[in-house]
Amino acid sequence: MRVVLFDLDDTLFAHREAVEAGITAYRETLGGPIAAAPLAEEAARWTALEEEQYHRYLAGEFTYLEQRRERSRGFVAPFGVTLSDAEAEAWFEAYRAHYENHWTLHTDALACLDALRARRLQIGLITNGDLAFQTAKITAVGLTDHLDHVIASGEVGVAKPDPAIFELAAARFGVPIEEACYVGDRFRTDALGAAGAGMLGVWLDRHGTATPEELDEASVAGVPVIRSLAALPALLT
Repeated sequence: MRVVLFDLDDTLFAHREAVEAGITAYRETLGGPIAAAPLAEEAARWTALEEEQYHRYLAGEFTYLEQRRERSRGFVAPFGVTLSDAEAEAWFEAYRAHYENHWTLHTDALACLDALRARRLQIGLITNGDLAFQTAKITAVGLTDHLDHVIASGEVGVAKPDPAIFELAAARFGVPIEEACYVGDRFRTDALGAAGAGMLGVWLDRHGTATPEELDEASVAGVPVIRSLAALPALLT
């Protein structure tokens, strides 16, 4: 193995935690029925909207900006609020300021990267998203000097789990695809996508949510399942 590639959100970067903290803080500034609605339920609803629109973006139904607007509209709709495109974008930008205030890495990220770098492995990212926005995260949490290359779907025009983005990443590093590993928190998008392209796909199941069927499928596909990035260096020995 010469190259280890990572997903960003919920793999190295603590995205879910920042989303929940960000929408909680933003709700408090809005006042009225939105702020009064049950906190846990509304945070879960925002996360569910993100997941829904993320997959519609991956499927090509929406552009990156459109899926953000749809998340905004979906969140306020139960309160009888409708938003124009400009209003939906402004709403999301106001939320994003609170989200950014809670950006951080997972606590196991840097130690893992340092251990891999000590073995002279090349390290990079493949992320589904806008390059500028993902780069802002990378810079803010201090990842820049740990990465050799960043491949973003918004830049290259193809998204995980399409094999083309994994092939492109291997080519950018100048290695055969079988000499690269990819680690991500999404079983199908990340781990199976990478394995299908010819990489070693590793599923980071932080919350232990894998079903017996998924574990069987992972085994058949040759996809190791880990609960923490702390387990990765030993896996790649």
